[in-house]
Amino acid sequence: MTIRGENRRRLTFGASMLAIGASFAAAAPAYAQTAGQPNDTPAEEAGAGESGNENEIVVTGSRIERAGFDQPTPTTVVGNTEIRQAAQPNLQQVLNEQPQIRNTSNPAGTVANTGSGTAPVDMRGLGTARTLTLVNGRRFIGDNNLNFVPTNLVERIELVTGGASAAWGSGAVAGVVNIILNDDLEGFSLGANTGISSRGDGFRYGFDGSFGTHFADGRGHFMVGAEYVRDKRIGPNGMNDRPWYGADFVNIGGGQLELQPNINNNLIVAGQPVTLGGTILTSSLAGQLFNPDGSLRPATAADAINVYETINVRSPLERIGSYARVSYDVGAGATIWADFAYGRTRVNQPFLPDTSAIALNISATNPFLSQTIRDQLALAGDPGFLLGRLSGDALFLQFEAERETFEGAVGIEGSLGGGWKYDAHFSHGQIKSKQFMRNSAISANLARAVNAVQTPGGIVCAVNADANPANDDPACVAFNPFGVGAPSAAAIDYVTGTQSSFSTSKLDSAAVRLQGSPFSLWAGEVSVAFGAEARWEENIATNGELDRQGASSIFGTPLYRNPTSGRTNVKEGFGEILLPLLDTDQVKFELNGAARYSDYNRSGGIWSWKVGGTARLFDSLLLRATRSRDIRAPGIGELFSVSGLNIRNVVDLDPPPGAVDGQNGYDATPTIRLLTGGNPNLVPEIGKTWTVGASVSPSFLRGFNLSVDYYDIKISGAIQAPDTRDLTLNCSQGDAEACARITRDPVTGTITEVRAQSANIASLQTNGIDIEASYLLPMSSISSLPGSLRFRVLANWTDKLLTQTPTCILLNSCLQPIGSVGDTVVGGAPHWRGTFSTTYQSDALGLDLRVRYVGGGKFNEAQTNIVNNDISSRIYVDVGAQFKVMDKFTFFGNVRNLFDRDPPLAIQLGGTHYDTIGRYFTAGVKLDF
Repeated sequence: MTIRGENRRRLTFGASMLAIGASFAAAAPAYAQTAGQPNDTPAEEAGAGESGNENEIVVTGSRIERAGFDQPTPTTVVGNTEIRQAAQPNLQQVLNEQPQIRNTSNPAGTVANTGSGTAPVDMRGLGTARTLTLVNGRRFIGDNNLNFVPTNLVERIELVTGGASAAWGSGAVAGVVNIILNDDLEGFSLGANTGISSRGDGFRYGFDGSFGTHFADGRGHFMVGAEYVRDKRIGPNGMNDRPWYGADFVNIGGGQLELQPNINNNLIVAGQPVTLGGTILTSSLAGQLFNPDGSLRPATAADAINVYETINVRSPLERIGSYARVSYDVGAGATIWADFAYGRTRVNQPFLPDTSAIALNISATNPFLSQTIRDQLALAGDPGFLLGRLSGDALFLQFEAERETFEGAVGIEGSLGGGWKYDAHFSHGQIKSKQFMRNSAISANLARAVNAVQTPGGIVCAVNADANPANDDPACVAFNPFGVGAPSAAAIDYVTGTQSSFSTSKLDSAAVRLQGSPFSLWAGEVSVAFGAEARWEENIATNGELDRQGASSIFGTPLYRNPTSGRTNVKEGFGEILLPLLDTDQVKFELNGAARYSDYNRSGGIWSWKVGGTARLFDSLLLRATRSRDIRAPGIGELFSVSGLNIRNVVDLDPPPGAVDGQNGYDATPTIRLLTGGNPNLVPEIGKTWTVGASVSPSFLRGFNLSVDYYDIKISGAIQAPDTRDLTLNCSQGDAEACARITRDPVTGTITEVRAQSANIASLQTNGIDIEASYLLPMSSISSLPGSLRFRVLANWTDKLLTQTPTCILLNSCLQPIGSVGDTVVGGAPHWRGTFSTTYQSDALGLDLRVRYVGGGKFNEAQTNIVNNDISSRIYVDVGAQFKVMDKFTFFGNVRNLFDRDPPLAIQLGGTHYDTIGRYFTAGVKLDF
């Protein structure tokens, strides 16, 4: 196969469903390539791959390079056309819109999550750690963070949608994302773009540049490129123009619930609402809240606060990605190369109020109270009261993170004669991460500062008025909690501090591979590939000075408690063989097998393997099937990571004695802080995958391709942090370690925090069908117009996505979340997702139309008492255009969600499945020299 202008480039193509998009900004027509069929390329290019063209073809689903695409492992390509149509700030958000990828992580879903600033991919919804990401077929440091990859250098992205551990090693249980960069770049280009929502928020801008040239009479090549993107946040006020946020239930009687928009999921303590200025929760004045001037009035429903109403709609992001490469043909069929990559991401955003300081014990003689209030309390005989205050003015957490990566690699590739080829490389990379949680409440300081007394010199902390000097704290500043804006700046400084974490992760990787044909069978040459790989990973972590004080931490919400460091390594050998068994004019049949042995220093040796076959019938129909055993070893972060913080709704299966939901402040399903961390005793997961499919390219409809593939994936020993149900159930059965990981409110008994350590406790299962259809129509075949039309459909139907743990099996409560699309359903997703796109492309003009379909379902399949449980599907329309001026300037624009289609009433926070931002405009320019 020949691709115009690509004769020197080593290409990496997927095995079953390929579509190479148009080059950015209308440089050339867009051609779709489906595995095994060259009949959708232009007439002057068709069939070159079958007639001995010297291009090397690497199939991402395999380690055997072949001129041809008859491979059993399903693969889909996302080309420049799809990247352009998505108009997103990074590759992750482009891929999140592909039907095979679940939108697990996105800027709208990480607004109160320390994962903000990362951009991992989650294929099949099996978790981001089970998708292996590669750049040019090589692992890279960054833990699946696509923010580090410069979009402007990407030629295409190949999605291997079947198990591929035998070919690529650990992590490829759900599949592989292989990002292919344009390593044959010629010329110099500069670009700029900007975007904004139709509501005037979500402003974004970016710049990019690249340069490439050949030297030494074409034997050498050098290229460099970089990209900068600044994506501004959408703050809490963004909810005002987006009424679908904050959906919640109202009890309409008879046990029936109705989902309504913007109904507060209020914070309730001791039966009273928590407010920003503070509500008296107990005593004779219970139900009164403080005005900004310190006076009281009765609290109303409008005063109640939902934590979600105080946080961003969309996280901000600043990122830099860069890449440079030099290669040189040293003769004797060998080319040496070296590359270097640098990336950086920064996030600085309001997080959420520190929920550890919601309930404050107040003395009835506190001098910040007015004399009238003190008199009322004294008359009633109240010694004090509990104050419910969501301190947005004093204790609002601010999350700041910087992640910086450096990576370099050297390698050689070439031929030995007789059709044998080789390649080898060594790479070293590291990522340095700094995280800060500012404005964190220091529990002991807050308790001292709230306990204020009157002295002749003014209001001071009681510890400093005590007759015993040993109790004094000269730094203590009395804290006034009565009303919004009441605390002084000095008091805020005293009661808050910054939690901090510093870590460095390192990856060294070496690999060598040899491929050739040792002999022939009756149906053709037997191809083999074999080699060895080794990886060494290390994580070094420390925390801040304040984090290291005390038995665990001095903070009310301790995040970076016990940083851990460690090392792990693996040595692997792999082999693959292709056996042609039948080759006639009408039928071609091949078998493919691969195996890999991995020896991990922490868990020992383990095998992965794959067996597959293809049958091509009548040169139009390709049948394929694979069976594989795949593995995923625990990542360095899972083994040694510091704690991550999430805010999550939980179910308490071990209520305190006598506790009744809704009585005396006890909540059986509270919103809690979930802290997760690493476990050095983890072992590899094991996956079993079936794929069966077919690809049709009829000769009577040149340019048309259709692929349908069924997949079934089962994973045992899956690594997962136990949820509160697991821990509370185990605690109720006498597990002291589980009990120690649960923190309860000392007054109400409600769970406030859970600390979970990852373990091999789960099993996962999913199955479904992938569909792809494409059609390329040269305009010359129907008119005198230049250019071409390309049509493409991608769709996925998921039948099952089930996670099971010992707890849910014991309780017979393992739910099938597919078909549940409400935000509160963990793992929920619609059965159907798909995209339809059409592109007109000529040398001077490009026009794009894309339709995204997201299926509906139930808000929650398991909850039958919701009267409006049905959630309808959504269709979003995107349009774009590019035009070239003077062969140098390319102007482009895009409108996402052209008709500003609202999401369904299923959004509480994040909006995993549907477009929650609304209509969004992007425009830019590119200059080529």
